[in-house]
Formats: sequence, C-alpha cells, structure tokens
Amino acid sequence: MKVAAAAYPMDFFDNEEAYREKLTDWVSRGAGEGAQLLVFPEYGAMELATLAGADIAADLEASLHAVSERVPMADALHADLARRFGVHILAASAPVFDPALGVRPVNRARLFAPSGAVAQQDKQVMTRFERETWHVQGGGALQIFDTALCRIGVLICYDAEFPLLGRALSQADVILVPSCTEALTGYSRVRIGAMARALENQCVTVMSSTVGSCPWSPAVDTNTGAGGVYGPPDRGFPETGILAQGSRDAPGWTYAEIDLAAIARVRADGGVLNRRDWADQQGRDGAAALRRLR
Repeated sequence: MKVAAAAYPMDFFDNEEAYREKLTDWVSRGAGEGAQLLVFPEYGAMELATLAGADIAADLEASLHAVSERVPMADALHADLARRFGVHILAASAPVFDPALGVRPVNRARLFAPSGAVAQQDKQVMTRFERETWHVQGGGALQIFDTALCRIGVLICYDAEFPLLGRALSQADVILVPSCTEALTGYSRVRIGAMARALENQCVTVMSSTVGSCPWSPAVDTNTGAGGVYGPPDRGFPETGILAQGSRDAPGWTYAEIDLAAIARVRADGGVLNRRDWADQQGRDGAAALRRLR
C-alpha cells in the first residue's frame, strides 16, 4: 500500500472555485504517483475561513464559525475526489460545531473512501491554545476504521503525544497523525510521539503537517512541519524506523510504501514484542516510591 503525507500550505481564496481547484490538484498529484491513501493535516481547513473575507478570517471566533459552515461543501468535494481518483482521503481537520457534543466546536478529521463511505474522528486532548484561548473542546471517542486498505486509526496532533490514546488503537495497522504546529519544538514533539506510537504498537504512523505562513489568521499564522511515515525499528523495517521523511517546511507530498505483511510479521516475531508486552506494565501506573539517598 502506498501512502502520501502532506506538507500543506494554506492559502487565501477569493472564491470557492479556487479552493476546489487547489484540492483537486493535490489529490490528482498524489493519486498520480500511485498513492492509495492521502493524509492532509490538522486545521488545514482553516483556509476555508478566507471564503468569508479577510475580516472574518482574522477573527478567532468568527473564523471557527466560518470554517464549520463550509465543512459540508468541503466534504462533498473530498467525497467526489475520493471516488474519481479511487483513493482514501483523510481530509484536513476542521473546527466543527456539533450540537450533539455541546456549544463549543470540536476538532474533527474526516476519512473518505472511494466507495462513498465516510467516517469521522475528533481530537481527544486539547492544546493550551485550543483549550484556553480558542475554546475548542474534545469530541467523540477514538475509533478504528476497517477499510478496504487496512485497519486505520487517527490521532490528531497533540493526541499522538499520549501513549494510552495510542494503545487504544493497538488493533490498527496504520495510525494517521495529522498535525498543525507553529514551531520546531511542536513539530518535534508530535513527530517523536508518532514514532513512539509506531514503536509500541508495532505499526506504521503517517504524519502530515501544515507549513508556511498565514498572516490572515491569528490561529494558524505560522506553521512548521513535514510529512513523515514511521514504523518500528525492527525486522522488515528501516533501522531508524523512518520509512520516509520530507524536508521541513517544503510543501508537497511525502510518499512511502507500507508492507502490511511486515507489520503482521513483526508483531508475531519481532526482535522485541512491545505490543504484546504492554501488559507487563500493569499495576505500575502509579508514582514510583520516593527513597532518600543522600
């Protein structure tokens, strides 16, 4: 299975057609290289706010509503592109006001299959900016999607830094990690988290990123990142665990071939068996005893 991880720059659009042309071009290029799964980043959908004008895009609260109102249009486009090009697409996550979950928006990614099937995954744990300034809230529970490609889970950005969230997806073959990070420190945290989740679950993680500057938005004004695909550094995988790594802040797709049989083999007979041996930690999740040694 070939995957494509985006390093995605957000743009200011004067009209909806410009947005449609951009997304069509990205999907066309990814599918043209043989990718069967295309992964867009966290909050890449914030560029939809520009369709409401510069004043709305520059307003933190107004931009949330502007994007949420345009998600149905974006979803219809992604569904059409998935069907036309015969690919699975994880659309860039977006703030979505879902009355079933409360009065504040959730950060939601949507997965589109070429069959027309659609699934959604909400972010679980909010960053300080999301929680304290933007007032975005955690959403629906984690899920594993049994697709025609493989079993797929999604950990949105900060979620990838929490091992128990990753463990909840231990039955997934591939975990997608769409991210949006301002600085190298944030990108490094999420990348290290993605690599750690691949290590402990003996699976493959696919990280996408927003890149470039967006002076029209106080929410995503600066972006640092790269596409990357990671596996366990064990039998059948690169010694570094890095299947593919894009150049930092360089827009475009990063591609990698994923051998699903290699995932099954390393889980059954790897040099180590992290996924199986997770249970050996049980009963040790409390604080270690503090001993005086002076």
